[in-house]
Amino acid sequence: MTGRLFKKFGQNGTFVLWAAAILLLWEAGAWFIEDIAQLTAPASKLPYIHRVLSSLVEHFPTMIKQGAVTFGNSITGFVIGSAIGFALAILMSLSRTVENTLSPYMIASQMIPIIGLAPIIYGIIHDAALSRVLMAGYVTFFPVTINALRGIKSIKQEQLELMRSYAASTWTLYLKLKLKSALPGLFAGLKLSAPLAITASIIVELMGAPDGIGVLMVSSLYYGTAQVYMFWSTVLISMAIGLLLYLIITLLERWMTPWQPEFRSKGRDET
Repeated sequence: MTGRLFKKFGQNGTFVLWAAAILLLWEAGAWFIEDIAQLTAPASKLPYIHRVLSSLVEHFPTMIKQGAVTFGNSITGFVIGSAIGFALAILMSLSRTVENTLSPYMIASQMIPIIGLAPIIYGIIHDAALSRVLMAGYVTFFPVTINALRGIKSIKQEQLELMRSYAASTWTLYLKLKLKSALPGLFAGLKLSAPLAITASIIVELMGAPDGIGVLMVSSLYYGTAQVYMFWSTVLISMAIGLLLYLIITLLERWMTPWQPEFRSKGRDET
């Protein structure tokens, strides 16, 4: 038990030291740009982190309100895109013909940049909420499909032969074996897609949505240096939203796939 506590303290201590070093370097860089180099609009290049945090505290209620709008639309599209992606993975695993037919179209769909597709979708639909949901789902389904399909295909031949020796039906084969094998790959795809879903929703908001954290970004940029710390605060909130979604998925993964090596108990540490 004592060994485990020391190990955990060492890991947390290393993280704190790295975080402190990064903050000190940030502050030193801001000081150099503003006081030594004396560049034009220094806060636009690299602002003081303590002033960014001060602005974040000052506008915190507004940030939370607009961030909640972005998060809500993002997670709705994320869930829908994940469901579609997982369904496509199962469908493609059932038939090689279906996989070969759908794969080129799926790959081609990902060649369209988000920054180019977002204004098209928003211009056609004229609904900010629905556009954010669609864009979040669009960037989610492909990583989920690819990683879940890889998980389904990772089953060992001996496992398949054992199930077939018991005359298992296709439904039983998926329910007892293939879907469970797909979960690690599914969560890998979800963790890749989570930040992208947030980014896609913010890009839609930059196109003229009435609310959301992207709207605050645009408005703060409009006022230039007068609202530069407000802009950096929105960047921090965007990062926090993406991290929150990532952590939620990580907790779900730990709960639903406890057999993975990184989640197994290491046993008792030596005292």
